[in-house]
Amino acid sequence: MQQGARYQAVLDLISEIFKDVKPADGIIEAYLKSRKYIGSKDRRFIADTVWEIIRSRMKLEFDAGSREYRKILLTYLKKKGEDIEAVFDGGQYSPTPLSTEEKEWLQYDNEDVYPPYVEAETPEWLYKKVRDDRLLKSLNEPAAADFRINVKSREAALDKLKAEGFDVYPTPYSPLGIRSRERIPLGNCIAYKEGMIEVQDEASQIAALLCDVKPGHKIVDYCCGAGGKSLAMAYLLQNRGHIFAHDIEKRRLMAIKPRIERLGIKNIELIDFLATSDKDFDRFVVDAPCSGTGTWRRSPDAKFRLNQNMVDKLNRIQIELLEKAYEKTVSGGRIIYITCSILNEENEEIIAAFLQNYPDVRPVNIKELWESKIAAPYPYHSEKYLRMSPLSTGTDGFFVCVMEKE
Repeated sequence: MQQGARYQAVLDLISEIFKDVKPADGIIEAYLKSRKYIGSKDRRFIADTVWEIIRSRMKLEFDAGSREYRKILLTYLKKKGEDIEAVFDGGQYSPTPLSTEEKEWLQYDNEDVYPPYVEAETPEWLYKKVRDDRLLKSLNEPAAADFRINVKSREAALDKLKAEGFDVYPTPYSPLGIRSRERIPLGNCIAYKEGMIEVQDEASQIAALLCDVKPGHKIVDYCCGAGGKSLAMAYLLQNRGHIFAHDIEKRRLMAIKPRIERLGIKNIELIDFLATSDKDFDRFVVDAPCSGTGTWRRSPDAKFRLNQNMVDKLNRIQIELLEKAYEKTVSGGRIIYITCSILNEENEEIIAAFLQNYPDVRPVNIKELWESKIAAPYPYHSEKYLRMSPLSTGTDGFFVCVMEKE
């Protein structure tokens, strides 16, 4: 493809993504899938450029003084030092030529200092909630590729991946984790296809470890989504015991099936939890629906689709789920509350409200729990709950609180 055609594809994509209705990864995938004539190098260039623009969106809009998609792209090209008129050459597959107004506009440089929220690449209302510039900037950096082993020896999985030519190494905290310095094309990865590894961020692996599951436990992973923690717990149990996986969205729940088959898992049962009257669970894992603010490294576009009404609705659901967990957990059992959020109102504030209403529930000392499962030093200060982030653990932003029903 000519450079103009490449950037026309970029313009097409940001014009759709910046409507802030649908996730960017799905839009990019659908766009490229419907244009099979685009070669692999061009696909990589288009996708990488779109993600770079998304991660720089606040600054680009500020410098452009506009939210017009074409001006955002022009500002990006100007900052990159591209020959803009060569890109906007009016060719068959290129953007239309620059107008006189656009040429004059390009001569202007916005020299205003970025406000803190723009510097942090975060919508202002969210910036005011978090007020941690270093954390927000770290969440705007691309994430490494993390995997969980599905074999007894991490060294065996590392050796297999290295033999395939991948630059991989152990994760610093999770004893189950492998990290790659590069993208691993899963369709061409033998270790993945043979079920030796599974995609899972290190923070999610740690959350599964802290559930402290044992073969005799009756376990439910509620709101399990794509089932990453269910699969990790199944691995930890070495196919013993019984894990019930539930999600209200049947499509997401059914997506676990091929993963179960590829990994050879035998101890997960997919259920409609709403139809059960059981109240004797030893481990009730509340993988709570949340804002996903801790996963912005992977989905930087998500911050622009979030609003306060959505957070308020999620808060109500989070409290309801903990109340359900209390009702269904046996005395002496544990409720594990997990989010991939960095917002206090989805984490500490939810736990505080729940504990106030249920005085017979107490937080387990999570530092001691960590030290019983993980050799690496405990990375946080609180013994009531654990926060992980790109700054503290090099992972997604995660919150974990383990509580015991007395």
